[in-house]
Amino acid sequence: MATTYKTFLNNDVTTTRTLLHEAIPITGSIVSGTYAGANIKTYTADLFEAVYDYPYLSSSANHIFDITCGYSATSPLSASAVSDSVSAQDIQNKINMYNEMAKVLVGHDVTGSIQEFDQDGDLSAGGTKLQEIYALNFARLLTKDEIKKGSFVFNLGSGSTWDTANDERVLVSDYQGVNDYRVNSPAGEYGILYTSSATPDATNVGVGLVYYQAGVAILTASLFGMNGMDTSNQSCEAVLSSSTITANADALRRRFYDLDFNNTTELNSTIYFCRVNHNEFNYSANPTYLSSSQIVVKQQTTDAPVSFITSVGLYSADNELLGVAKISEPLKKDPNNELILRVRLDY
Repeated sequence: MATTYKTFLNNDVTTTRTLLHEAIPITGSIVSGTYAGANIKTYTADLFEAVYDYPYLSSSANHIFDITCGYSATSPLSASAVSDSVSAQDIQNKINMYNEMAKVLVGHDVTGSIQEFDQDGDLSAGGTKLQEIYALNFARLLTKDEIKKGSFVFNLGSGSTWDTANDERVLVSDYQGVNDYRVNSPAGEYGILYTSSATPDATNVGVGLVYYQAGVAILTASLFGMNGMDTSNQSCEAVLSSSTITANADALRRRFYDLDFNNTTELNSTIYFCRVNHNEFNYSANPTYLSSSQIVVKQQTTDAPVSFITSVGLYSADNELLGVAKISEPLKKDPNNELILRVRLDY
């Protein structure tokens, strides 16, 4: 326990923020290829489909993301007819899933109504709405604190038979995400997904949204009628109105070539500059520092006192020890030198 304390001044403490990034590649072999059968878990409630990096019954499997879909109650698809392949409950499930995602990611308007996803992030009543959507909800294991802006790239196949043997593809990315992202979501920052890196205009409009902190990507169903994407009865947009959520998840999953992004871990630090002046801490309170009332490091009475600093203790205002920082090797301290010890506390 220390017997001498020194108070930090305002200039002795500073804070920093460091962003650590990790590349996350999700290959088609996991989602739609060789290993997809055992990696996909479906549920009887038919609200979403879960994707794992290994067979989900394996103890080493990690849940990586979920796939779901839905449409707004104001979408023309909400009036889809009940048939042998789609029930009234299936229709309601899709409306409920849309409302759940929109409630969390878009929020409510001034009347308390759930707002719809917007093509360019402008939530005004006149904006173009994404009323029919597919959603990818990534596990925190992958996204950590957030998806790095400008790093999201989704490569989709466009074959009418839903397999990746077809070479026709469409690339979706948040090309403008680094400098052009939105902050009007209750879930944090989000960017617009485009199929081209060109400046957004009437021909290059948003086809989805990526919510960086929430780790969610939203794709409009109309994407699957653009850029050569198939628009036959087997297209995702058609399946959205005529099949269950699980069937829709399969439709999207089987078009999956690869998806890449960088995650972000935010490391916040407080740095303490422990300044040891020439006339401070030249003596030690360690009992071994004295022998027969004599300082053991002094051979003669005229010798300067010497101490060796081995650790730094951080104390509260009432002198309670909060943390200890160890030094790699003892530092010699005497009246002829001064030291600045830099202690970093990460959280």
